[in-house]
Amino acid sequence: MTQFIDLSIPITAKVVSDPPMMLPQIHYTDHSETWAQIALFFPGLTKEDLPDGEGWAVETLTLSTHNGTHMDAPWHFHSTTHEGKERATTIDEAPLDRFFRPGVKLDFSHLPHGTVVSAAQVEIELARIGYTLQPLDIVLIQSGAIYGTDNFTDQGVGLGGEATLWLTARGVEVVGTDAWSWDAPFSHTARRWAENRDPGIIWEGHKAGRIRPYWQIEKLMNLAALPASGFTLSCFPVKIEGASAGWIRAVALVEA
Repeated sequence: MTQFIDLSIPITAKVVSDPPMMLPQIHYTDHSETWAQIALFFPGLTKEDLPDGEGWAVETLTLSTHNGTHMDAPWHFHSTTHEGKERATTIDEAPLDRFFRPGVKLDFSHLPHGTVVSAAQVEIELARIGYTLQPLDIVLIQSGAIYGTDNFTDQGVGLGGEATLWLTARGVEVVGTDAWSWDAPFSHTARRWAENRDPGIIWEGHKAGRIRPYWQIEKLMNLAALPASGFTLSCFPVKIEGASAGWIRAVALVEA
């Protein structure tokens, strides 16, 4: 029997999962308000003509492609990839065969928030769970960030450029995290940057896509419910023309 585990957060304005300037807005219109919309298609229709006087429910959203659980395309990271040799790919150009693949979960939730995970730490975690990484595996990071708690955007570990390139060098093309960002939270990076003003530490995991392109899922949830391996991840992005990201409904399939 296959168990389906929902790994996606909802798109909601009620739970803060983005910085204030990026929060989504949702306007709900219920059945009592919309009969006139239907009447536009049927001249002469009255509210009483409809069953219980009800129209339809509909919602209007103002949001970023990076709200909710979503997938970043290489275009989000930089305009070019392969060290400037190619234009970076947008979300509508995503290779669909990459988004239904075996998954592996690496658990770094015991590390302090803001830790930049190294390639060596990735290797140690793979050895701990007894897993040999395969090309096109989808690698998920349990970061220590907890959706729905205060200061979510400041929580969790991030993978730096070194670790990201280590993964992509081994044929990994899709990764994901339950934190706000694949990189360490900006609040932690900003403190390190203030010490030495090294711009190389800013968004370094994302910027690794300048060298080798990859697809990155952010704001997953419920990763603690997953085994370390032995599951398949479904994570197809919404097709938005020329976009840097697309929303996904991330679902893990685990064979019981």
